[in-house]
This record gives sequence, structure tokens and C-alpha cells, in this order.
Amino acid sequence: MPDKPAAEVMIDESLVRHLLLSQAAAIADAAELSVTKVAEGWDSEVWRVGAELAVRLPRRAIAAPLVLNEQRVLPEIARRLEPTGLRVPAPILDGVPDSLYPWPWSIVPWIDGARGIDVPRQDRSGWASALGLALGALHVPAPSDHPINPFRGAPLAERSAAVAERIALLREKGALSVREADAAASVWAEGLDAASWAGPPLWIHGDLHPANLIAQGTRLVGIIDFGDVTAGDPAYDLAVAWLSFDVSGRRDFKASTGGGYDGDAWVRARAWGASVALMLLAHSDDEPAFARLGREALDEVTAASR
Repeated sequence: MPDKPAAEVMIDESLVRHLLLSQAAAIADAAELSVTKVAEGWDSEVWRVGAELAVRLPRRAIAAPLVLNEQRVLPEIARRLEPTGLRVPAPILDGVPDSLYPWPWSIVPWIDGARGIDVPRQDRSGWASALGLALGALHVPAPSDHPINPFRGAPLAERSAAVAERIALLREKGALSVREADAAASVWAEGLDAASWAGPPLWIHGDLHPANLIAQGTRLVGIIDFGDVTAGDPAYDLAVAWLSFDVSGRRDFKASTGGGYDGDAWVRARAWGASVALMLLAHSDDEPAFARLGREALDEVTAASR
């Protein structure tokens, strides 16, 4: 049974071209540019337009506010990350609903490269330092009216019930052994025992894993999909150390942050890594790459070498 929710609108080439021609007339040769679907997530689709642009459109109503969040905050985040050399898909045009499409949408720059999830874990270590520096630039205090996300960047205790449910579900399905379930529960318990984040809410990406990293060989070039952008405990983003890297990459990633996070933050981050790994294992039956990521990440967070 598919985990991905069904699309609530049909997005095809003719719709994308209609939106381009009706709202993006200033784009040269919009009528002649190639339009190709390149990605479909749970919430949105991405269509490449020509060589330099892409269109990002919600496929479900629940995702429409996420696009508005990106339109609102990504221009500033892009400016902040510019000195690090990493690109983000800050909207070039904020599309609006019309008679054929009911939600906001965006034209964004196309960031060329390979998705991190398609690159073997051992080959990602060269990206670790660049990502650590980028998070240092991103993790600054957010204004009081920052986008709210009830699941990302909050205290770990608020997600304990969901973690316990996923462990039980995966045990019932035979996807976790007793040893693996106990190890995941232990990592989560250690996170709960760590000191909570006591600082102001910091900007966080909110969905930082290798599928949202773009690289060209050994060089990290971009971070995408900021739909879950919010503010809170930066440990949620730091979980990428276990989601994306092996021991060597994790060491370089931690070093590149320059000691900006204390030991408790890394303990919480490892717990968040376990939580995301369990989520991927529980809800990726129709997404083999994400199921594989969940398995690899759980092995990383429960390994003796951390």
C-alpha cells in the first residue's frame, strides 16, 4: 500500500506552461523553453524549465502554506548563505492561484547536480565541511513571527509518543529486530536526558537529509526544499550528521561548525537522527531510496562509533 498521499490536482506540462505564460511573461522565450517533470514528493512537484529555472508547485492543499513560507524567508536565507558558496532555491517569481490552479507556486533557480541520496554514503564526506559552515550561517535567531512547524525543532519530548509508535509498528512488521528496537529507544532516551535547548529559536531548515543536498562530485553546491523551514532547536538540523555521513564525514561536519554547539546539542541531534530514520523506515514502502536511507541512518545512530 503506497505511503505517499495522492495528489489533489493533476499537474502536467500544459498546466505548467499555462502558469508560465500567464504569470511569467517577462521570462524570455517562456513559450519555447522545455518543460520537464523532475521530482514529485509528498507535498510538491518540481518541473525543470529550460536550463536555468524550475517551477515548484504544491500537489496537495496542505503544502500551499509551505510554499508561502519559502517565498517569504528564502530570499534572506539565500543572502546569508551566499558567502558559503551554497545556493538555495530562493523564488525568482511568486506565483499566485488562478482559474486552473488553486495554490501559490514559485519559479526558482535550477541548481544543477546530483541529489545526495543518489550518492553512496562513503562518497559524501567531501561535502561535510561546507554543510557545517552553511548551518553556522543559517542558525541565527529568528524573528518572533517566524513560520511555525509543530514537528520540527521542538523539544524531543513532544515527539516521544510518535517514536514509540513507530518502533512498535516496525517491530510488528518485522522491520526491526529486538536489538535494533532497543538500540533506537536507547538513543532516543539519551536525547531526552540531555539538557534542552535554552537559547532563542534559531532558523532551521527543518528537513535536512541527503535528498535535499545537491552536489557536483566532491563539491556541495546547494540545499533545497525549505518547505518545513521554521525556528527552534538547531539540533534538528544537526541530525544530518547521521542521516548523511559516515564516521569520517561526521567528524569533519562537527569540526566545521567551530564548536558552536555544546555536547547536549549533539546528543539531541543523534536522537533526532534516530527519529527520522524510524519515520523513513515506517513510511517509505513505495520509496526504496528513502527506505534505504532510513536503514543506513539507523545503523549510524545506533553504532558504537558515533
